[in-house]
Amino acid sequence: MTTMAGNDRTAVVNRVKRAQGQLAGVLRMIEEERDLTAVLNQIKAVSSALERAGFAMVAAEWRTSVDDGGEVTSEQLDNLEKLFLSLT
Repeated sequence: MTTMAGNDRTAVVNRVKRAQGQLAGVLRMIEEERDLTAVLNQIKAVSSALERAGFAMVAAEWRTSVDDGGEVTSEQLDNLEKLFLSLT
């Protein structure tokens, strides 16, 4: 695994921070005994945000593998596929 480029890392960090804020909102909603449907919708939004962050990380890794100019090995492709599928 390589390290994400600065722009990719910034985008992922921002996604996770937004999810963190949403999760804090979910906790408040639960503590305030808000409507179950509203709470579940927010939980779904947090989950989706984290999944998108994960996919962005895998995409960044994939992009880095290709951009290195060398040939992407079968082992690298297998590893990226495993990472991608682990998010589904």
